[in-house]
Amino acid sequence: MDFINRSTEEIATDLLGVRIIHETKDITYTGYIVETEAYIGKHDQAAHSFNGKHTKSVQSLYREGGTIYAHSMHKQLLINFVTQVEGEPQGVLIRAIEPEYGIEQMEINRNGRTSIELTNGPGKFTQAMNISKSLDGTKLNAGRLKIDTTNRKFPKSVDLSARIGVPNKGEWTDKPLRFTVAGHPYISKARKRDSIPCKDTWK
Repeated sequence: MDFINRSTEEIATDLLGVRIIHETKDITYTGYIVETEAYIGKHDQAAHSFNGKHTKSVQSLYREGGTIYAHSMHKQLLINFVTQVEGEPQGVLIRAIEPEYGIEQMEINRNGRTSIELTNGPGKFTQAMNISKSLDGTKLNAGRLKIDTTNRKFPKSVDLSARIGVPNKGEWTDKPLRFTVAGHPYISKARKRDSIPCKDTWK
């Protein structure tokens, strides 16, 4: 997947349906990305790189596209894929997945949570897949965290909306930079009445 020569919004859209894989010593977890958010760099008030912030904690965001930027928020680990050329700190937050393999162990990792509660949020899916912050700064597909763009799915429709948890950021609060597989039950904060069976959300 090209993480450099396209806009971050295009990449965030194209990641929907891509198979994400985390290989651990004991088990390989897989799932399909169903929700992403784009963060557009130094002028984006909601981005960690806003105004050129370049602390040690965000240095991975300044690396070449395809780098993993992992950060903690409210005791949860969030995973982003860096986009654009080195020095242009943009990225895509992976917010939710449809789980595929390793579900029984995911339920154990999530302390008994099941069904959509398993992976319908950015901290939930990383806990379910046993992803650690040690991946920060590593390259996708070079280590334990990989994406498979061949054996992927394609959404029937994609919804755009404002990002979640971005209050008081001026125009950036409402910009439609959240991308979801329309109707998918595993997207975060999905309403039951708006959800359809997983299989019906894909082409």
